[in-house]
Amino acid sequence: MFADWEVRGKENVPPFGSLIVVANHMSNMDPAVLSPSIPRRTWFLAKKEIFKGPAAIFLRYWGAYPLNRGRTDLGAFRWALSKLDSGQCIVLFPEGTRSPKGGMRQAQSGVTKLALSSGASILPVGITGSEHFGTWLRIFNPTGKLTVQIGRPFSLPEIEGTPTQAIIDSMTTMIMERIALQLPETHRGVYPISPRVRQDG
Repeated sequence: MFADWEVRGKENVPPFGSLIVVANHMSNMDPAVLSPSIPRRTWFLAKKEIFKGPAAIFLRYWGAYPLNRGRTDLGAFRWALSKLDSGQCIVLFPEGTRSPKGGMRQAQSGVTKLALSSGASILPVGITGSEHFGTWLRIFNPTGKLTVQIGRPFSLPEIEGTPTQAIIDSMTTMIMERIALQLPETHRGVYPISPRVRQDG
């Protein structure tokens, strides 16, 4: 209804089992774009500020859970972990907020902690074109080409004991580089692709 929409790599989505979908984030439209692009029931964490009035009912029905972005939200973490423990698919935007100019910004480490705690596979996804939408009003003024590129799933290496912050940061970078691999160079921001990641991906 609002763009030339193309989804590539659906064959890379595991049909069952715990899965963390990670993607870049450029627009408020990204969750609505990503959900029908993944051929599984998806669950989201969304900023708690939008859970107001009738919208809260719709968001919870859709599969969203309120997240307090101003601090470590243990309730949201436990909710996501319980979904993964039951073999569900969680969608996360590791940057934590939108990057309207297109290039990815520094990610937060929550996605890495969740992946290590759950042992879930990680599915990297790159979204291009949604940066042109801005607000929901753009639906009434269609423009551009929207592409969802789904990469191959991967897992983080097992860590004995409690990982240091340096290890967590390194793994977070690994996750973001896999997302960057699904994006054109103009959208990679602070995550250029190293030769190692290019070979692995």
